[in-house]
Amino acid sequence: MTTTAEIAEFVEAVEYDDLSGEVIDQLKRRLLDSVGIGLGAVGEPPVAAVRRTVGREGGDTASLWAAGETASPAGAAMYNTTLTRYLDFMDSFLAPGETPHPSDNIGTIVAVGEAVGATGEELIEATAIAYELQGELAWNAPVRDRGFDHVTHTVITQAAAAAALLELDHEAIRDAVGIAGTAHNALRVTRTGGINEWKGVAAGNAARNGAYAALLADEGMEGPKNLFEGQKGWQQIISGEFELDLDPACRRVEDVMAKRYVAETYAQSAVEGIIELAETHDIDGETVTEIHLETFHGAKLIIGGGEGDRHAVETKAQADHSLPYMLAAALLDREMHTAQYEPARIQSPDVQELLQTVTVTEDPGLTERFENGEMPAVIDVELKDGTVHHVEKDAFRGHPTNPMDWAELEEKFHPMAATVFDRERREEIVDAIKR
Repeated sequence: MTTTAEIAEFVEAVEYDDLSGEVIDQLKRRLLDSVGIGLGAVGEPPVAAVRRTVGREGGDTASLWAAGETASPAGAAMYNTTLTRYLDFMDSFLAPGETPHPSDNIGTIVAVGEAVGATGEELIEATAIAYELQGELAWNAPVRDRGFDHVTHTVITQAAAAAALLELDHEAIRDAVGIAGTAHNALRVTRTGGINEWKGVAAGNAARNGAYAALLADEGMEGPKNLFEGQKGWQQIISGEFELDLDPACRRVEDVMAKRYVAETYAQSAVEGIIELAETHDIDGETVTEIHLETFHGAKLIIGGGEGDRHAVETKAQADHSLPYMLAAALLDREMHTAQYEPARIQSPDVQELLQTVTVTEDPGLTERFENGEMPAVIDVELKDGTVHHVEKDAFRGHPTNPMDWAELEEKFHPMAATVFDRERREEIVDAIKR
C-alpha cells in the first residue's frame, strides 16, 4: 500500500545526476511545449479573470508569464498553469483508466522555483518528480470512474514538486502531500454534461492548492500523514486500493504524448485521420451525408456522448470536448488550431450543420488496442453520391510511439508564442530551455 512516506522517499531520491540524458531531454521538451502553449493563451477572458484575481491577492516573488507583473508563488502557480491548460493544447499521459496532463505541473514548478532561486538542475528534478508521480497515479489509481476529476491527482503531484523545490525534509514532504490530498479532491462534473470555462481553469486551481500545501508545510503545518491508508482516507473514499512503483530514474516522461492539434487528447488520431481524408480526396463538406467514427471507450465516454450530448456546441469549452464538432471543423478547414475555436467559427452554419451528421460508436477491440498503447480511430465519410472514404489510424504524430522531435516542437512553439513575443525573444526562450 502506497503511503506519504513512500512518496517522500521518492522525492528525496530523485537526483539530476542520476537522470538519463534521454529523460532530461524529454523533460526539456515538455518545458518548451508547456511554455509555448501557455503564451498562446495570454489574454483569453477566463485567463484574464484569473490574472486579475491573483493580482488582488498581492505578492512579489513569482512572475506572471508575459504579464510584467508578479504574485505570490501560489498565485503565480495558478495563473501560469491556467495558461498552459486553457487552450487544451497540453501534453497527456495515456493510461487505460485516466488521462491526466502532467504539463499542468510546469507553471507551479517555474513559479516556486523562481521564488526560491532554484537552479536549472533543480527545476528539472522537480519536473521529473511531477511527471513520474503523475504517470504512476494515472496508471495505478484512476479516479475518473469514481466521479473525481484528474486534477485530484495533480494537486498531489504539485505538492510533491513544490516540496522538492522548497527542500522540505522527509516529514514536511509527507505533511505537504497529506494536506494537498486531503483538502482538494475535485469532482468529475467539471467535464460532464454542459461543459463551462472552469474546465480550463481547474488545473490552475489545483496548482495553487498544491503549491500552497507545500508552503504551509514549509512553515511547520502538519498534515494527515495517513492520507492514503487512514480511516476514511484517499484509498477508501477516492481511489480504491492501489500501489505505486515510483522510480527515481523518472522514465514515465517517455510515455507522455504531445498534441499536434488543439483538441482533446482522445481526439488526436481522429482529427489527424479526417484531415488526411479531406486533403487526399478534396472532400467538400456540402457533399457529406455522414461522418462515422469508431473509437475506444474513453473517447466515446468523454468526448463522444457518453457523459452528455456532444452535438450541442456553442462555446470553446464545449467545442474542444466534442468529437462531432472537432471532426466537422477539421474536415471543413483541414486544420484544428485556435482559429477553429473562435466564436464565429463555432457558430457558423456549415460546421453546425456538418457536426449533426457525426456518429460515434465504441468498439471493444479498439478499446483493447488503446489499453495496449495505441490511440486507434476508424473513420468513414459518406457522400451524397454513395461514395465512402475510409481511414484507420493507430496513433498520431506526437504519440509516444511517434514522438515530435525538437524541430517540430519549435515549429509548434513559435506561432503560439508569437502572440506576445518577437522572434528574437522567442529564440532566447528556446535557447534557455535547451541549456
